[in-house]
Amino acid sequence: MSSVLPSPSPAPLGADRNAAWWIVLAGFAAMYLPLYWNAANGLWQSEDHAHGALVLAVIVWLFWGIRRPLMALPAAPAPVRGWLLFSLGLLVYVAGRVVGISILEFASQPFVVAGVLLLIKGPAALRLAWFPLFYFIFMIPLPGILVDAITGPLKQWISAIVVELLYRVGYPISRSGVVLTIGQYQMLVADACSGLHSMYSLTALGTLFMYLMARASRLHNALMLASILPIAFAANIVRVIALVLITYHLGDEAGQGFLHGFAGIVLMLVALAFFFAFDALLARLLGGREARRAGAL
Repeated sequence: MSSVLPSPSPAPLGADRNAAWWIVLAGFAAMYLPLYWNAANGLWQSEDHAHGALVLAVIVWLFWGIRRPLMALPAAPAPVRGWLLFSLGLLVYVAGRVVGISILEFASQPFVVAGVLLLIKGPAALRLAWFPLFYFIFMIPLPGILVDAITGPLKQWISAIVVELLYRVGYPISRSGVVLTIGQYQMLVADACSGLHSMYSLTALGTLFMYLMARASRLHNALMLASILPIAFAANIVRVIALVLITYHLGDEAGQGFLHGFAGIVLMLVALAFFFAFDALLARLLGGREARRAGAL
């Protein structure tokens, strides 16, 4: 009498793929959750870097939105490019961890994630996830040397424009360098009012706006991209003007309260209004042109 032992049934292929993703998520969490925790209790507590937590939430949302098509892609790994990018990201991460430079730790993220995507799914995964990978850039804190180099000129330009605009509509305002005098009040355009960090966060907002609108016209997208920094600069001027006028009409205490309470909200609302208005204008101006071009084809 002979008996045949049943061969063990292989695990479903989908389970293997899911296991790989769970391993990747566990590794990513082990590397970067301590970084996020430290940032949440330090770096992201400051007004200049508060957008970091929002950027992280947007990235998680973006990856969650493409999770199904990403997992459905056929596996076509690119091991050479994948290990190259992953090793580069790991090297940058370790260097930042050892010397305590958070800029390097944050900067390692897109390389690590891109390398993993190449190793598991291949180039098609990079094409699908290009925008979430790009968006990691906005989590990287601006280097201090860059901030110091740009902040001074920005404060001068903002001070000059605010004084010129308010003087032309009849307000008793003048300036000495970056010190504004309006009525009985003197106001210093501080580094936080230079708009550099707010321009950085508004650039993140502008690129996300473009991605969500998903305009087909390349000219439309190019003009929107070129408008992001000017719109961010203009929105910051509106914020400073609002601060000056509140101080002049309601007193210094009200101005300081506005600065710490609602300045950032005003900045974002003004920028969003500019983005929507310019996008609608371009859609009206270029819509007919694009339709005619499509008809000619």
